Amino acid sequence: MSETIEDLVLRLAKERGEGKTICPTEAAKAAAGQRGEDDWQARLPGVKAAAVRLARRGSVSIYRKGKPVDPEDFKGIYRIGLPQTDEPKPEPEA
Repeated sequence: MSETIEDLVLRLAKERGEGKTICPTEAAKAAAGQRGEDDWQARLPGVKAAAVRLARRGSVSIYRKGKPVDPEDFKGIYRIGLPQTDEPKPEPEA
């Protein structure tokens, strides 16, 4: 049985460890690989949605340019990581 995309994203973030992040493409490639698919790009929207859900629960943080962002309001290139213990509250992007 394959993991849900949320479980996969969380597992990869935990394996990478606190203070480090994963690229969404890593999770998309792993998700596609679990299902025997070649088109990992089709998994990217699901990875982003899973990251947002996990960030809302506080399980992961979404980072842009090394800083946590509001999971409800971010665009562009992002990374996913475990929340830092001393992490400031995310600020909405301008």
